[in-house]
Amino acid sequence: MSHEPDLLHSDTQEALRAAVRALLADRAGHPVVLGRIETGDPYPPGLWPALAGDIGAAGLLVPEELGGQGAGHRETAVVLEELGRAVTPAPYLTGAVVATETLLALAGDGGPAAGLLAELAAGERTAVLAAPLTTAPRGADALFAVPAEAPVRGVADAVAADVLLVPRPDGLYAVPAVEAAVTPLSPLDLTRPLAAVDARGAAGTRLAGAAGARAAVRRGLLAGAGLLASEQLGLAEWCLEETVRHARERHQFNRPVGSFQALKHRMARLWLDVVGARAAARAAADALAAGAADAELTVAVAQAYCSGVAVRAAEECVQLHGGIGMTWEHPAHLALKRAKADQLALGSAGHHQDVVADLADLPAPA
Repeated sequence: MSHEPDLLHSDTQEALRAAVRALLADRAGHPVVLGRIETGDPYPPGLWPALAGDIGAAGLLVPEELGGQGAGHRETAVVLEELGRAVTPAPYLTGAVVATETLLALAGDGGPAAGLLAELAAGERTAVLAAPLTTAPRGADALFAVPAEAPVRGVADAVAADVLLVPRPDGLYAVPAVEAAVTPLSPLDLTRPLAAVDARGAAGTRLAGAAGARAAVRRGLLAGAGLLASEQLGLAEWCLEETVRHARERHQFNRPVGSFQALKHRMARLWLDVVGARAAARAAADALAAGAADAELTVAVAQAYCSGVAVRAAEECVQLHGGIGMTWEHPAHLALKRAKADQLALGSAGHHQDVVADLADLPAPA
């Protein structure tokens, strides 16, 4: 029986959106984020305990019997839309999605993965997968191929993690972050810190053998790629709304600049792009929630489309704001940098286009 996607949000999901938006406006608005990135520590103080613990967002994917909220991917997508709108520095995609989904695949026997999962769901600890942010779902096996001969570079949010999920040839290990060397790197997107992680000297706790670990990491990365589209959607929506607002308020020749036909056309095209991205992102979240047979295809479609829309929306936001859009004080550059970095996160658009071609039996041109 085929799965009929549901792209509309329920009243409960909209209430969750309102709660997250209010929290971010209070503790992580754009002025706060702009101030934090100048300090080198972008994470707003107190935000993660409030988001993960008080609202319960960290446990949305975790069943109630394992200590979570028992919600799902659709609710998690709502949170990511809001985090994308605000370009929020928080280890949510990496911790509450990728790491959590990976542990969910291993928690059935009630072993150490289940105990760690309960702590993550409660917001008591934060875990990230020790893999480059650019790793695509189909690249999971390569993480286990050979022993690490050098630090793993490009690990997102490792500086905020308490636990690192480290792939090794014989399985997946949970390594306390204090036992590994975590060296911050200089990222393009200052709101999502990257680091080089060296956990070669740490023993850690073995969570699963090689075969189970590969499948678990692949599941985590697939969920991450699918829900990243919701973050990109939220970012694009904010860029469009902010650009329309500015075009209404900014006057030239005694007229709002938004009344000029050329700008109307650009914003109309962007609106169409965002509408398409909304459908693609919500379809991916719905397919993951339903465990649909075509979830990998739906995720690949969402990533192939949404990453480009987010970049176009951010570019238009910068350009149509004129001179102020080029300044450090305006948050448009935060959106552009996040959108450009997200183009490579969890697989590039080109990679996901190849996946679509493969799954749909449409060979790419030579």
